Amino acid sequence: MDGYRGLTALIESAWEQLNSSDVDCRDLSLEVVCDVLETGRLTQIDAERTVERLVTVALSDEGYAVRESALNAVSTASTHYELPYRVVEPLAVGADGFEPLLLTYVLGILGSTHDQAALPLVERFLDHPHAEVNREASQAVTELRWYRESAQRETA
Repeated sequence: MDGYRGLTALIESAWEQLNSSDVDCRDLSLEVVCDVLETGRLTQIDAERTVERLVTVALSDEGYAVRESALNAVSTASTHYELPYRVVEPLAVGADGFEPLLLTYVLGILGSTHDQAALPLVERFLDHPHAEVNREASQAVTELRWYRESAQRETA
């Protein structure tokens, strides 16, 4: 359990650094959180709590680099943990406020939840003027529909 305590201590230290007025310091603290999430060694509950905090940062921080780092960390978490839609739903609600590059993170995260509640929001971006957003929306829709069809086949 010592390794686990070390990981949670790293995250706690990173959260303290997130209070800094220095954008580079806040950005670096989120890279530490991302590295911890990448290990896949947090409990599901701790991962969800961490992602909830990252979502708040992504929606509220004024620094673009900090918001991007927060979304990158959530994206990393989504590859190592099954994130419920409820945990990332605030990103869906705030999706229209993100710059195109950040929006691509949001769409990928929403698609990775496999929750059909995300589908209508993601479909809204299929005709987005930025090619990267359009491409990510298409991939997320494909993933969400595939998961829905797969679940339907299993119940049939």
